[in-house]
Amino acid sequence: MKTKLTISLLTISLGLTACNSNHANSNSGSDSTSNPGTDTTSYPPVETQKANTDYKPAFAGQTRIAGAKTTSAFEGKVIAEGLKSPWGIAALPDGRLLITEKEGDMRIAAADGKLSEPIKGLPAVNSSGQGGLLGLGLDPDFTTNRMVYWVFSDNTPAGTLTAVAKGKLSADEKSFEDAKVIYQATPAHKGNLHYGGRIVFDKEGNIIFSTGERSDLVTRPLAQDLNAALGKILRITKDGQPAPGNPFIGKANARPEIYSYGHRNPQGLAFHPETGDLWETEFGPRGGDELNKIQAGKNYGWPTITYGIEYKGDKVGAGIQQKDGLEQPIYYWDPVLSPSGITFYTGQNIPEWKNNLFICGLSSTHIARIILKDNKVVGEERLLGSEGQRFRDITQGKDGALYAITDLGRLYKIDKK
Repeated sequence: MKTKLTISLLTISLGLTACNSNHANSNSGSDSTSNPGTDTTSYPPVETQKANTDYKPAFAGQTRIAGAKTTSAFEGKVIAEGLKSPWGIAALPDGRLLITEKEGDMRIAAADGKLSEPIKGLPAVNSSGQGGLLGLGLDPDFTTNRMVYWVFSDNTPAGTLTAVAKGKLSADEKSFEDAKVIYQATPAHKGNLHYGGRIVFDKEGNIIFSTGERSDLVTRPLAQDLNAALGKILRITKDGQPAPGNPFIGKANARPEIYSYGHRNPQGLAFHPETGDLWETEFGPRGGDELNKIQAGKNYGWPTITYGIEYKGDKVGAGIQQKDGLEQPIYYWDPVLSPSGITFYTGQNIPEWKNNLFICGLSSTHIARIILKDNKVVGEERLLGSEGQRFRDITQGKDGALYAITDLGRLYKIDKK
C-alpha cells in the first residue's frame, strides 16, 4: 500500500518514555554553511516537554535550540511496506536500495518499492532483544568487487557480541559468496542489549563501526577500558585488522583498533560531506541522548559523565555532566530522541537542506533535521511525526531523495513535492 503525506512545517511534540526502546522526543537539523531558505531564528524550540533532570548545559545552544521549518514544498511517501524489522539501508549504484532485516535477512528494494526475496548466504545472527542483522555498508569499490559489509550480533560460547562480516553479492543477487566474519568485539557478554551496529567507510577505504557497552552494570565500565572493544568507535581494514594511523597503536593495554571510546550505544555514524568530520549519535539513559563530533583518541565520557539519569530515577555514577579530559556532546536531548541511523543531505532538490543532518528517532517517532554551523547546532525541525513510526535508518538515494526505514516495515521516500 502506498500512502502520501504532506509534511507539516513543524510537527508537534510527542509523548515520551525513557529507554532504548522507550526513548522520547527528538530534534532535527543539518550542518550547513548557508541555507538562505531556512529560518532558524523565529521559532521556539521544538521540545516543550519537561526535562528529566535540572542539569545545566555546558554551553549555550547545547540543548533545546531554536526551532526551524522548511520553506520548500516537500513530501514523504511510503513506497514499500512488509519489510520485517528493517535495520540498515544503503543505496546501490543503480539507485535501488539494499536493506537489512533484524531477524537475519537482506533484501533489495526497487524504485517502485518491489522487494526481492531474501538474499541467502548470511551468517546466523542472534536476534533476541536488540540484536540481529544490523547496519551495512557497500565497499567503496562495490561496482567492481560487489563486496558488502555488515554488523550483526554473533553467538559465541561466552555469550553474544557485535561482529563485522563481509561477502560478495552474487551476479544474480540471490546470495552472498564467501561470507565470513572479519572482526568480533570482545569480550562477549550473556545479554541482548546495546550492540551499537552502524558502519561507514572513511576516505582511505577503512571501516569505521560502532559498538555498545552492552547495557548491564557489569559491562558499563568497559566503555572506559581501552583493553575492551565495548562502547567504542572502532576503525579496521577490510580484512578486520587495526587500520594504520589509529590513535592507540603501539600503546600498552590499549587495543589498536580503537578510534574513540566512552560511548553508550551509538547507532548513528556519518561523515560531513564538506568537512569530512565524523558525526555520531548515541542513546543516553533517561535523558542525555547525544550528538558528537568524533575525533581520534578522544574519550566521550560514558558512564563518567552524562546528561541523563538511570531509568529508575537515580543519578548515573557521581551524577556529573562535565569533567576535564572528557568530551562534551555538541548537542543533547532531554527528554530523549532515541537516535538511530543518520545521514547528511547533499541533494539538489531541496537546497535549504544542504549539509543538514537527518536523524532517525525511535520512541520519538519522527525524523530530526539538525542545522549545524561552525560545529554547533543552530536549529532543529521535526519531520514525519504524524506517521507514528519508529524511524530506524536513513540514507540518500542516487536520485538525491532521502529514504528512511521504520521498525514497522515501511520504506519512505522524502523529496520535493
